[in-house]
Amino acid sequence: MVSIFDDMNQVTEAEVQRMLPLVDEQRRNEALRYRFLFGQFACLKSWLMLKDLLKTLGVNDLKMDRNELGKPSLVHHPEVHFNLSHCKNGIAVVVDSSPVGIDIESFRKDNIALVKRTMNAAEAEWIRASSAPVETFTQFWTKKEAVLKLRGTGIVDDLHHVLDGSDYRLETHVDREKHYAWSIAYTQ
Repeated sequence: MVSIFDDMNQVTEAEVQRMLPLVDEQRRNEALRYRFLFGQFACLKSWLMLKDLLKTLGVNDLKMDRNELGKPSLVHHPEVHFNLSHCKNGIAVVVDSSPVGIDIESFRKDNIALVKRTMNAAEAEWIRASSAPVETFTQFWTKKEAVLKLRGTGIVDDLHHVLDGSDYRLETHVDREKHYAWSIAYTQ
């Protein structure tokens, strides 16, 4: 199950104040550590989106644990896997019965140095040949990030070969109107 939020007109101080009492103390404190309003909003909103998705599965206990690399899991429901992501244009949450990763990214200005640092030769060529290179780069980036989040490793040194494996399947979406892309990596 996936939930996407992209109505950024709701990112207000009043909405943050409304959401604060709806989350537990740990999440509230985490949200308030963010310096900027968007960080606070995204922290709270993504948690409430996750809570809503889990509720449809009958999961109400959101007690979390983290593995050695920081990937969170539900203590009392190890059979339920989830992942969260946000960018300035949207928030994405996924819940699945197998390990899963999700990433959402806003379109950013073309950056040749970043392409060289993160893409292999075939991916870089695909981006260069694209009629929409910024969108294409963002799609590749969200795929890589989703796979890394699925694996629970976070960003690793060599990003060039992240998509070389076959232990996952990918789903990618682009919203040109709202200027973002998002990808989900599911366990194969």
